[in-house]
Amino acid sequence: MDRLTSMAVFVKAVDVGSFAAAADALEMSGPMVGKHVRFLEERLGVRLLNRTTRRQSLTETGQAYYERCRTVLAEAVAADAVASDELSEPRGRLRVTVPALLGRHCIAPLLMKLARRYPHLELDLSFDPIADIIEGRYDLAIRTGDLHDQSGLMTRRIASQRMVVCGTRSYLRANGKPKSLDDLAQHQAIIYRRSGRVRPWLFPREGQPPSEIVPAGRLRLDDLDAIADAASQGMGLAWLPYWLVRERLRAGRLVTLLSGQPGFLYDCHALWPRSSRMPPKVRAAVDALAAALPKLLT
Repeated sequence: MDRLTSMAVFVKAVDVGSFAAAADALEMSGPMVGKHVRFLEERLGVRLLNRTTRRQSLTETGQAYYERCRTVLAEAVAADAVASDELSEPRGRLRVTVPALLGRHCIAPLLMKLARRYPHLELDLSFDPIADIIEGRYDLAIRTGDLHDQSGLMTRRIASQRMVVCGTRSYLRANGKPKSLDDLAQHQAIIYRRSGRVRPWLFPREGQPPSEIVPAGRLRLDDLDAIADAASQGMGLAWLPYWLVRERLRAGRLVTLLSGQPGFLYDCHALWPRSSRMPPKVRAAVDALAAALPKLLT
């Protein structure tokens, strides 16, 4: 006989108090319930139940075995649920919070493609880089840079965003071309200022914290798209995500500088509320982003 089935019958007989009640609950005959219990007793070589014509009770060994059977059966149900999730189609509303610019240019198009693939999936996107995932009841968040409070969250690194220094040929003809990080002090930069704070330009150093440079500049903007536009008009040098200026670089409207200096990488992470099982809609979104986003950001 199947041991797992016999364990389930045994647990049911204990839970409902008799073989007859277990037979009704399981839609099988009373003798078959008894056969399952005897199979376990003979296999184990111990008595699990004391039975009379009026009542039944667990033996000491039966009590311990009963508790373990409940655990095993619960794990079997959980395992089946995981397998079912793997095969089930993503559906329902997927609430996602993403950084504004990266979300608009890169993440939203990928999630739209996912929605076209799964017609029962609904998308609810918020372009808010600081939204609280738990309080906002989001299913998924995409964040760049260092992660801070991760309590109650699962995380997965899905891509890296490379930063480059760039400018126009006309600006370089008029002002010279920087050949080292020290040369940046002699140039006009287009500064990114957000929430009252100037964001330094970061450059990796092996085995050390990154170099932080805050170049001088007449322009301070709080939008990276606007900074890319200003750089394309020759207003100064800019430090921007490669994916944002890639087409301008290919078209020759901008050129990259400091080619011998490695570009700083901002890691991109997916975060979602901690649970015993990852919902299929979340798994599908994270897998899709992890597969496609690195190609867009490098």
